[in-house]
Amino acid sequence: MPQDTANKNLCKHTQDAQTFLVTPTKAMVYIHGTATKMIVCIDSGAHCSIVARNYLDHPFANWEKQLLPTKAKNFKSVSGKMTSIGTIIKEIIITHRKGNIRLNPEFLVLENTHIQGLLLGTDYQRMYGIDIYNSKNRHITIGTNKERKFSLDIYQISTHDPL
Repeated sequence: MPQDTANKNLCKHTQDAQTFLVTPTKAMVYIHGTATKMIVCIDSGAHCSIVARNYLDHPFANWEKQLLPTKAKNFKSVSGKMTSIGTIIKEIIITHRKGNIRLNPEFLVLENTHIQGLLLGTDYQRMYGIDIYNSKNRHITIGTNKERKFSLDIYQISTHDPL
């Protein structure tokens, strides 16, 4: 997930990097829901895209009517066992000055998890060709157009309810 750190100093030598505070001070990618902003985490270590049940309650009224059945019911994580109650599809629009990108990912809705946002896993990163570059100028690309780079700073991302 794009992050902003507390230390704003430039690194003049590699030894200076050891003193940097690397804890993120704020997330920098957002989704606009029907009423509130939502956080999107692009997680290259997650097998599938997920969202916590309690996270959907506030911004999306009647989201349970859009719930689709799921085959697998139980999942495990480092923090314990999680139970799936279904999947939900949310349209995501990532805005860019050279043209917007529209994604239509399916999120697994989980109980017993503390995720505070939508977690976009490797399932949709591969499907849409999302590549994360951790070079000097961190950015992502989506699809085959590698010239259109999304710098890892604040983006206006919208979600639309199909109903």
